[in-house]
Amino acid sequence: MIRSKNLLPRQLGDTHIRLLRIFKIVIESGGFAAAEIELNISRPAISLAISELESLLKMRLCHRGRSGFSITEQGSKVYDSALQLLSSLEIFKTQINAINTDLVGELNIGITDNMVTIPQMRITRAISALKNMASEIIINIRMIPPNEVETSILDGQLHIGIVPDLRTLPGLTYMPLYKEKSLLYCSEMHPLFNQDTSLINDNTLAKYDGVVPNYPQPATIKRQQKVLKAMASSTDREGIAFLILTGRFIGFLPEHFAQRWVSLDSMRAIEPHHRRFDTHYSAITRKGARENLILEAFLEEIKKTH
Repeated sequence: MIRSKNLLPRQLGDTHIRLLRIFKIVIESGGFAAAEIELNISRPAISLAISELESLLKMRLCHRGRSGFSITEQGSKVYDSALQLLSSLEIFKTQINAINTDLVGELNIGITDNMVTIPQMRITRAISALKNMASEIIINIRMIPPNEVETSILDGQLHIGIVPDLRTLPGLTYMPLYKEKSLLYCSEMHPLFNQDTSLINDNTLAKYDGVVPNYPQPATIKRQQKVLKAMASSTDREGIAFLILTGRFIGFLPEHFAQRWVSLDSMRAIEPHHRRFDTHYSAITRKGARENLILEAFLEEIKKTH
């Protein structure tokens, strides 16, 4: 007869939860190096935490070394179980928040990159109003890609997310927030910077290297991007700005994000009345989620800032 061994202590404490959270980030980041940035702790500390978790569970969770990083079969199962546990903890917090009418607890928000310069500042003002209403509320913001925001909302890790309107998922509720205008830019070191706008056309632009996003976009926006000679790509708008500022690339940026460089004459828009598109953003929450007074108060504040 094979008897199962009790690998975990009878009571899980904060230390065990912390190890599982680190393990989760390591797996989702694809290794220790990327996780180092996400967790904001050193690689040796991450390695020590994973080794401690492996010792606790008495199993090998991942391979690391010269051959690269990979998750073991047992590690994959532990990862799935960790997701369930951490999601259950967030659901528990939400339920407790709903019971507590004094608005004490956490609000977890997921936001797409480079939106802090949007002049409407609806999210910023709503957070400020919420803290004025209940100073003990803890605000946690994660800057992650739209698909990760959606997933984290659906599995209960986030309470609310701010994403571009790329698709509509049946399990989510959408509240329209922003309309963001993007223009085509070059830097002061680019040949097009001082060129007469009337002389610029599609053939002109096709002569120069362009940077395009490698994240999902609606077909209407992709048509604008097709005019560019794609010689570089970026996972976010900050990366696009980096490449434009080299003077070797042209690319689209949100007008509010590019304004800091435009005001310094470091960038200029190319044919701003013609080379442009709008991106719509919404606040998303999970349909059928249990009552959460903090989230409800935050949503009400967002509506007031319209």
